[in-house]
Amino acid sequence: MNMPPNEPPGRDELPIPGYDQLTPGELEHRIRSLGEGELEKLLAYERAHADRPAVVRLLSVRLADLQAGATPTPGGEGRPGHADATRTGSPVEPGTSPQPFSAPPHGNPRQWGKPKGDDRIP
Repeated sequence: MNMPPNEPPGRDELPIPGYDQLTPGELEHRIRSLGEGELEKLLAYERAHADRPAVVRLLSVRLADLQAGATPTPGGEGRPGHADATRTGSPVEPGTSPQPFSAPPHGNPRQWGKPKGDDRIP
């Protein structure tokens, strides 16, 4: 589908599904596999909609890199070394969890408390 030159692409035409919900950190990894045309499409969409400065800067820098001779590389779903957003539950298992313990006692059981402002000696 051909679109007029000044009209940004629609959400369905974007090369990354769920683009609107992605953070700049998630986009940084996913845009590595895109070509110039796809980045230009994302940049036009971003400027017309959310216009997030960090995302515009990220897309612009990657586009400039490609125009300077960089080549697309395999992208991925997330950033290396970061938690997987699709995982649920705790990674702790009964064998790796610490032993249960009681909370520390507060105060001395032989020392009775007194209300604030009470200057009497017990």
